[in-house]
Amino acid sequence: MSPAQDRSTGARRTRRADSSTTPAPAAAEGHGDAAEPLEALSASGVADEPAVAALAAGTQLGRIPVLDVGPVVDGGRWPARAVVGEPVPITATVFREGHDAVAATAVLVRPDGAVGAWARMALTVPGTDRHEAVLAPDAPGDWGLRVEAWSDPYGTWEHDATIKIGAGVDTALMLEEGARVLERALELPGRSDTDRKVLSEAVTGLRDTSRPDEARLAAGTSRAVHDVLADLPLRDAVTASQTYRLRVERERALFSSWYEFFPRSEGAHFDEERGRWVSGTFATAARRLPAIAAMGFDVAYLTPVHPIGRVNRKGPNNSLESGPLDPGSPYAIGAAEGGHDALHPDLGTFADFEAFVGEARAHGLEVALDIALQAAPDHPWVTEHPEWFTTRADGSIAYAENPPKKYQDIYPLNFDNDPDGIYAEILRIIELWVSHGVTLFRVDNPHTKPVQFWEWLIREVNSRHPEVVFLSEAFTKPAMMHTLAKVGFQQSYTYFTWRNAAWELREYLTQLTTESAHYMRPNFWPTTHDILTPTMQYGGPAAFKLRAVLAATMVPSWGIYTGYELVEHAARPGAEEQLDNEKYQYRPRDFERAEAEGRSLAPLLRRLNEVRREHRALQLLRGTTFHAADDENFIAYSRRFVPAANQEGQEDHVIVVVNLDPHAVRETTVHVDMPAVGMDWHDAYEVEDLLTGAVWTWGAHNYVRLDPFTQPAHVLHVRRR
Repeated sequence: MSPAQDRSTGARRTRRADSSTTPAPAAAEGHGDAAEPLEALSASGVADEPAVAALAAGTQLGRIPVLDVGPVVDGGRWPARAVVGEPVPITATVFREGHDAVAATAVLVRPDGAVGAWARMALTVPGTDRHEAVLAPDAPGDWGLRVEAWSDPYGTWEHDATIKIGAGVDTALMLEEGARVLERALELPGRSDTDRKVLSEAVTGLRDTSRPDEARLAAGTSRAVHDVLADLPLRDAVTASQTYRLRVERERALFSSWYEFFPRSEGAHFDEERGRWVSGTFATAARRLPAIAAMGFDVAYLTPVHPIGRVNRKGPNNSLESGPLDPGSPYAIGAAEGGHDALHPDLGTFADFEAFVGEARAHGLEVALDIALQAAPDHPWVTEHPEWFTTRADGSIAYAENPPKKYQDIYPLNFDNDPDGIYAEILRIIELWVSHGVTLFRVDNPHTKPVQFWEWLIREVNSRHPEVVFLSEAFTKPAMMHTLAKVGFQQSYTYFTWRNAAWELREYLTQLTTESAHYMRPNFWPTTHDILTPTMQYGGPAAFKLRAVLAATMVPSWGIYTGYELVEHAARPGAEEQLDNEKYQYRPRDFERAEAEGRSLAPLLRRLNEVRREHRALQLLRGTTFHAADDENFIAYSRRFVPAANQEGQEDHVIVVVNLDPHAVRETTVHVDMPAVGMDWHDAYEVEDLLTGAVWTWGAHNYVRLDPFTQPAHVLHVRRR
């Protein structure tokens, strides 16, 4: 039997795995042990017949080299990441000796081992030997990806025959060789009768001596022949790379809009008769859910809801002295009423919590809960498991510090004294909250706990509850942030909060959408309950508007802290955080009055989330191109969705231009990189501003004027003519 076959020189094509004409990819993973030959490739996937790619003893390459396959995380130590329907670029360097044509096929492998999709790979840049194809997994689970390199007998013949017949060299020989190549292709298993007819007629045409040589050659190189071989190519010496892991999760792991609030502030009020504050409850907090959903958010994120310690309780603005009626920080978890597995009695019961979750779901919201793995001095853990903490030389338990910051009301966990006990307890807590309807967890300061622990915990939780999403709140060194993402965190806070200049944003977003896009999913927050940058302190409503546009359109996940829509920007002197920080006191707000008086940003936030849901380009991480602007106070970028080879759907293209100066009206010319967005330099196209409805005709160079006080940005949908 002849070695495995398959080849085509036509346009990139693909077939779904359930297609009756789908050729089967090679089943072998890599070349196995270097001392043994590569096993025969199975005919059950893309390969049409069993094939052997010989491997010499002691070598590290198969018959055709397949190098630098991607996306791969640290050589395959951890799986690359994707979500259902996300186009995944699969890349590899493929070449061979001599001048024969070589090609490659990208393959997605389903969790059950069946072929999910495959596509012919294209050269990214001619002469580089770097190939790429884009495929999209269509279901969650632990998938695989690989690249199959192959010698291309049809491509080799077509190239040589075109040159030789044109020069009148070996004409009869080249035509006969072409006929024999197509006869081989004609006999491949899975070939349809219609396709057999096309190839049979081509063979006849190549051998028809009554026709001119050029006509005979044209019969063997027609578009119809190319199309048939694109669907089921002829491949020789098929050499498969190793199959690398690809973890595919639900869409929420990549695309989400978060709204953070303190449930105790919703409905909180001052009781004049008793002279004290009355906490909000889950029932009063639920009244806020319709407005959150109306703004288009899909995640309602709650700060910790557990009992709050009384020992060393903090007062307003993180003061060391607290009064008997001060509520304390919800991050100082644990008191006589319980710890991480209990609810603060002021908020309600577990029945009340489940009612809140049910109300959220009724409005299309998922509930995220803050997980802060630390304890107040009166947490039950402190007496029941003192070994879980660090004891100092004087016998006291060390409280949390991040010099110069001190957190006297919090004891950090020490994971080294009883790791088995701590691991088991935290898994129990996560399971408890999942059982009460929590599907997302925002993890406070994960970088202060062992990375090994997070890898274990997230694996354990997701093996039982694959729908659960973990967001890492780690504003720390890049190595830690990226490793937390690699070991399992589905989403990550980022440095976006501190990136303000156009060059900073371009540099950072380029990294996030290229280098780390296959494992780290950024979540952009303009502010948090802990962070209020100088830009937000002094930029006024314009800064809040422009930063919301950036966060909502640069990456698929973003979030705001409640009060953002009210432009709360008063800072505590000498600190990058809110004055009268809600962590230490109740903070009720009159959202309805602010909106009625036109002081609320809720309409802008609502429209941004509507645009995100309407445009596929804004739901994905990859596909960003930056464009030049004459004024460096502007940033211009486009987000583009092009369906993967195995996807239906239309291309979606959005261009965003933002005036980064919150203090002045500015004008500039934006120079669109036309080839980078799939257009020629002379093309004209129509754009619709999705924020205002205005329509313009654009080209490569476009005048822009933006007033930060009324409209700091254009979010433009490209409508091609």
